[in-house]
Amino acid sequence: MTIELFKTVFTLKDLPPAGTPEFVLCGRSNVGKSSLINSLFKVKNLAKVSSTPGKTRSLNFYTADKKVYFVDLPGYGYAKAAADEKEKWNKLILGYLNSGRDIKLVVHIMDSRLEPQKSDIELYHFFSAKGYKSLLVMNKVDKLNQRERSSAVKNFLAEFPGHKLKEDLVFYSSVNGEGRADLMRIVKNMII
Repeated sequence: MTIELFKTVFTLKDLPPAGTPEFVLCGRSNVGKSSLINSLFKVKNLAKVSSTPGKTRSLNFYTADKKVYFVDLPGYGYAKAAADEKEKWNKLILGYLNSGRDIKLVVHIMDSRLEPQKSDIELYHFFSAKGYKSLLVMNKVDKLNQRERSSAVKNFLAEFPGHKLKEDLVFYSSVNGEGRADLMRIVKNMII
């Protein structure tokens, strides 16, 4: 699968026309979305990685094989930004989600080291209420020992019942590649 940055969108009028299948990538600031994008597609610096949370301030459309979009949403939660800036992001994201897009899957990235956060749970229910299918990605799993992994699975399955490990709940590490094959398999199966 070849991928490249197609368009960076700061206002709704700049959205590409709807009709192309889209995979939405979302997660809290500092959850490692950019690193995940780079490792998933094995393209260094495809998405800009920053040590400062909240650097993604636009909708970034990546095109894969020129037939689907991966849409990276701004992170939520921790980002140090003025209230009016955050309000702009919210309007952009909600406007995007309400613009008749062909969203195939929401790839919801969360930190495996933490219990699901209130904002993660709220966003999950928001997408569920809209009828979107979600794939939960427990990122940064390389930082967990075996006991912590078991605890993470238990916590995530308790909060998001009905999900199954390696089907719509995936451990992921941008550092060692764990979970990459599972995530890519799930995405490719939805493209076909």
